[in-house]
Amino acid sequence: MLDKLGGIALQPDQMQWLLTPTNFKNSLLERIAQARHSIYLAALYLEDDEAGREVLQALMAAKARNPELKVKVLVDFHRARRGLIGHTGDSGNYLMYRRVMSEAEHCIDILGVPVKSREFMGVLHLKGFVIDDAVIYSGASLNNVYLQQQGRYRFDRYHLIENAQLAESMRSYIDAHIVADPAVSSLTQCAESEVLPEKTDIRSFKQRLAAGQYRFDSVTQGARITPLVGLGRKHNALNKAVLDLVEEAKEQLFICTPYFNPPYPLVRALAKKLRQGIRIDIVVGDKTANDFYIPPEREFSTIGALPYLYEQSLRKFVKRQQWAVDAGLLNVHLWKHEDNSFHLKGISCDGKRHLITGSNLNPRAWALDLENGLLLHDTEGQWREQFEAEQRHILLHTQRLYHYSQVDTLQSYPKPVKKIMNRIKRLKADFLLRRIL
Repeated sequence: MLDKLGGIALQPDQMQWLLTPTNFKNSLLERIAQARHSIYLAALYLEDDEAGREVLQALMAAKARNPELKVKVLVDFHRARRGLIGHTGDSGNYLMYRRVMSEAEHCIDILGVPVKSREFMGVLHLKGFVIDDAVIYSGASLNNVYLQQQGRYRFDRYHLIENAQLAESMRSYIDAHIVADPAVSSLTQCAESEVLPEKTDIRSFKQRLAAGQYRFDSVTQGARITPLVGLGRKHNALNKAVLDLVEEAKEQLFICTPYFNPPYPLVRALAKKLRQGIRIDIVVGDKTANDFYIPPEREFSTIGALPYLYEQSLRKFVKRQQWAVDAGLLNVHLWKHEDNSFHLKGISCDGKRHLITGSNLNPRAWALDLENGLLLHDTEGQWREQFEAEQRHILLHTQRLYHYSQVDTLQSYPKPVKKIMNRIKRLKADFLLRRIL
């Protein structure tokens, strides 16, 4: 299946591994400053904080130097128009965009993409920073913690691909399926004359998005990279590639996910490979490395129960597969580094195929959000050493689980968490929550 999957021919020197958020930020700002004809940035959000404002000012400076430069920033519409969770009042990021554009001589396009009519039903999780003929791909959004602006960081993956055809394919998809759609609107409009998309256009947008795919001149031999996009369960090329990667593994799988809550088809596929004797390494964030984790010394809110919900999902999975852990087939690595958080995603299969993606590999990503990814076919092993070096870097701050009992139980949780978790269990709401969170 994957042998027949076409892609864009890629030379060994066209791939770079940036590895750290600092390198990612520096490369992004450097490429923006050097841009000649176009900058397309897609992320869940561009935050109104020091790092977000630095990126926005870099975009404005590039536009001022070259007014012909095409600059388009895509963020989730709903996320941009609300404040941070727990904040009240009108404090969305769009207010910063509006303010900056009102003072600018040369404006740029900052577009809100409403994948669904409500944020909890699905968001823009499309990733990629396409600048001229290069693509910087990461699951990161643009704010202080993702760019390690003030010490703390949210660990992600960061790759730089120098390939004009890949860059053009990703730009063309954005222009054809997002920018041109009536459901998409500018987030820089002044309040007095703002025109928002029609609700009927937003409701039907998901059907139009689900039909869109990346277009490119395809090759089926040699080293290549395949851009994939998916929305919804049906005909989702990205989900299919994930399952194909697992199904075709002959020796080993290396999987990263920040929140352990895999969809059932993926759980079944992983269990099947374990029974076949395939080694599987899973790197997942410790509950304290979850971006929703609330330390005990801070005031607790309901959203803080999420990391514990994911931890119980992990405990249940490891308990069922304890035989594979004992046999050395299943190796679960918990990532924790001081007060930093973990946001890595992706799959490597037999050291020959590698999916880098923004998808969390959970039911929400599987069915609700607009997701994309890049699948590298390394048939000759020309990037094997670099991917192995990246994996060692990822494992640097991990602890391996040898028994499911190493994962905390509900009884050991703080009292507010225990109360919420018991309520969820009593109402049998965990099934629904795992599908939308």
